Amino acid sequence: MRHFDVQIIGGAVLHDGSIAEMKTGEGKTLVSTLAAYLNALTGEGVHVVTVNDYLAQRDAEWMGRVHRFLGLSVGLIQRGMTAEERRFNYRCDITYTNNSELGFDYLRDNLAGNSGQLVMRWPKPFHFAIVDEVDSVLIDEGRNPLLISGEASKDAARYPVAAKIAELLVQGLHYNVELKDNSVELTEEGIALAETALETNDLWDENDPWARFVMNALKAKEFYRRDVQYIVRDGKALIINELTGRVEEKRRWSEGIHQAVEAKEGLKIQADSVIVAQITYQSLFKLYPKLSGMTGTAKTEEKEFLKMFQIPVIEVPTNLPNIRKDLPIQAFATARGKWDHVRQEVAYMFRLGRPVLVGTTSVENSEHLSDLLREWNIPHNVLNARPKYAGKEAEIVAQAGQKNAITISTNMAGRGTDIILGGNPKMLAKEIIEDQLLSGLTQEAPNVEVDGGEISQKVLSKIKVKSSSLALLAKAALMAKYVCKSEGKSWTYQKAKTLILEAVEMSQSINLKDIEKLVDEESEMYPLGPTIALAYLSVLKDCEVHCSREGYEVKKIGGLHVIGTSLHESRRIDNQLRGRAGRQGDPGSTRFMVSLQDEMFQKFNFDTEWAVRLISKITNDEDVPIEGETIVKQLLALQINVEKYFFGIRKSLVEFDEVLEVQRKHVYDLRQLILTGDSESCSQYILQYMQAVVDEIVFGNVDPLKHPRSWSLGKLMKEFISIAGKLLDDGIFEDSFAGITKDALLKSLGQLHDSSSIDIDSFYLPNLPKPSNSFRGIRRKSSSLKRWLTICSDDLTANGRYRATINLLRKYLGDILIASYLNVIEESGYDDAYVKEIERAVLVKTLDCFWRDHLINMNRLSSAVNIRSFGHRNPLEEYKIDGCRFFISMLSATRRLTVETLLRYWSSPMESQELFL
Repeated sequence: MRHFDVQIIGGAVLHDGSIAEMKTGEGKTLVSTLAAYLNALTGEGVHVVTVNDYLAQRDAEWMGRVHRFLGLSVGLIQRGMTAEERRFNYRCDITYTNNSELGFDYLRDNLAGNSGQLVMRWPKPFHFAIVDEVDSVLIDEGRNPLLISGEASKDAARYPVAAKIAELLVQGLHYNVELKDNSVELTEEGIALAETALETNDLWDENDPWARFVMNALKAKEFYRRDVQYIVRDGKALIINELTGRVEEKRRWSEGIHQAVEAKEGLKIQADSVIVAQITYQSLFKLYPKLSGMTGTAKTEEKEFLKMFQIPVIEVPTNLPNIRKDLPIQAFATARGKWDHVRQEVAYMFRLGRPVLVGTTSVENSEHLSDLLREWNIPHNVLNARPKYAGKEAEIVAQAGQKNAITISTNMAGRGTDIILGGNPKMLAKEIIEDQLLSGLTQEAPNVEVDGGEISQKVLSKIKVKSSSLALLAKAALMAKYVCKSEGKSWTYQKAKTLILEAVEMSQSINLKDIEKLVDEESEMYPLGPTIALAYLSVLKDCEVHCSREGYEVKKIGGLHVIGTSLHESRRIDNQLRGRAGRQGDPGSTRFMVSLQDEMFQKFNFDTEWAVRLISKITNDEDVPIEGETIVKQLLALQINVEKYFFGIRKSLVEFDEVLEVQRKHVYDLRQLILTGDSESCSQYILQYMQAVVDEIVFGNVDPLKHPRSWSLGKLMKEFISIAGKLLDDGIFEDSFAGITKDALLKSLGQLHDSSSIDIDSFYLPNLPKPSNSFRGIRRKSSSLKRWLTICSDDLTANGRYRATINLLRKYLGDILIASYLNVIEESGYDDAYVKEIERAVLVKTLDCFWRDHLINMNRLSSAVNIRSFGHRNPLEEYKIDGCRFFISMLSATRRLTVETLLRYWSSPMESQELFL
């Protein structure tokens, strides 16, 4: 392969930290090697991020050869890998991964209990990223945060009850729905009926809160449809990614929605969850000092990329002129008319021999169209979230350009495999090898639900294969049967497929002479792999001839025809579908057909009456389509308005998340410093926490403008003693500290205020107990002096006549607490390593505990502040103010509990041992 000139331009755009918009088929995968290699030379790591595991693996194997040849190491992150495997791959110069694995690895690293559990390159895990399908990752999936959850409430029994209540309630009478933002609102009648059925006086009773369960059940009933938002498989409700059409087995809706869907379907209710870590893709990718991306459609969203990420979109010219014909949009009054016309157009193209790709928006629609085509006996392939189709995804897309091929797909965004006119010879050759050899390698039948056996076709009859290729196939088949029989091997269907895949990869990585040598070598083991590789290479040549000839015929009759069956909420997604036709200067055409009953028109209150009147003026037949500038302008205006609406939502989410982003960065940076820092730095955090706790107690009970007699000294001493506990009686003081009275403290502060100087070296308050030999050695004396300088220079104490007295009181009580802590550790007899391990464990676990609670509070706050807009208050400003207050309280509570836990632990280590070990 050699980069075209336009691909070198694309590489320069990526290196510049911009988004390269390159049309489908222009070779974005090869372009990424340029910027990835150049930026990996610093040794800080480059991440090439794709949208799924298949593409990450394909690109790592395909493009990894280039990087390895140039002396760089290449890593691959896949679902199911162990922590050790992930750590090794992240240490490589270039790492291929998908966006969700990257995000969850980052979150898991920030839940790690020790530095040995970290997998990314800390302390600098992010350097440079190239994001494939960047618009899909940062814009489409940007609405959904990545969440790691833990089990929470045990209210599973309430969900089925709420589902039954939802069945009783009638839309329009008991509740109203807002399709645009997927919200429901109970009417007075609905509230009364629900309360009667549940035998409760108040649906929103805090002690018995049924409202959340009923509202979630109504949302599950109205907005979460089977075979659209999810499918049911093996007793589970599995989410369908609306952008890629794929099933996401590990993902669950939060806030009780998933449980409500399970109850609606009569499935086993899985435990409710609570968020323990979360981040949006926008926040994740903002962590990269340098970020770039590739996509075929981003220009329409350039303003959003500039506003949110400060990344420009640069259009890279095509290598050959685009000669695709985009036919006018056709509008129908009814969905029935639209689907019937789609079938007619597919049948017409099938008679011509042209390949057709039909894009649908859901599993439901794709299977409806499939049924219509079966009625007319039109052969076709379906690609949707059903596992029996997903298992053959790459093969289906690769052969979608063959003559007479009809392909129905739920969504083509992020499929990653090009549609080559005439078919993909490599995929075709692999299918022939599998057709001929699998029956000899395994007795196990394919799992139709997983392996797509139902739609697998015998392709050998379609291809004119030479006799030499047939001979090699026969030899490989005979050898496969003999090996299985003689060695008693009983391969599973998947193992047999893996063996063939490895042989195909061998044919790509070893030259022909070496493979022939391996075949001819005599050994105890029959050279089955090399023989299959040799057969594959021979069949591949025949397939290349066949695909080239068929591609020429397909081009003559017009190329690939793409049919869109509805307009998407974004013009960009429609353009992705259009871009499947006309790659690399090929001929092709596209046509979009919409009906006024499509979901988008209902959801966004499009003036369908106006459109129906317009159609009725043109024709009396509601199933006849209309075309023209007037209807196209109206549809385009609707799409632009919808884009603006969703941009507003994403912008609001980003602004809200920016508040949490700052807090998350502070917590995660602190956490990593604790985990990866040396033991001395960990101890310094403990001492800082102790001083901070003392400061909070002091500031809550004094006033720099008033004389100490008006301060709450009794309360101050009570709070301080409650923190330090019995450590104050452990004999490190010359006199009993716990016996200090309010009057004694007041008298001492008065003498201190009247004193003209103070000896820092032997600092204590006049006539009050002082620790004996509390800060011995240069290191401890230096630490004590630094604390005093910090106290004097900070702005925590307000200006006033008694400011200096307050600072001296802070220092004195801080010294007392720290000296008590250091003394009890020394008396415990444990070595430094054990002490530091306990300190680190307490710091991390306390921080995690409060951060988890803080996330719950912030999520509740984000919902609650919207109500304040009714009082003419800005929800975002309210969120910032309250969020900041919550965060300060969280840090304060974290410090106090950390100090209390450590003091309690060292007071009686054997009693507390099980808590943190």
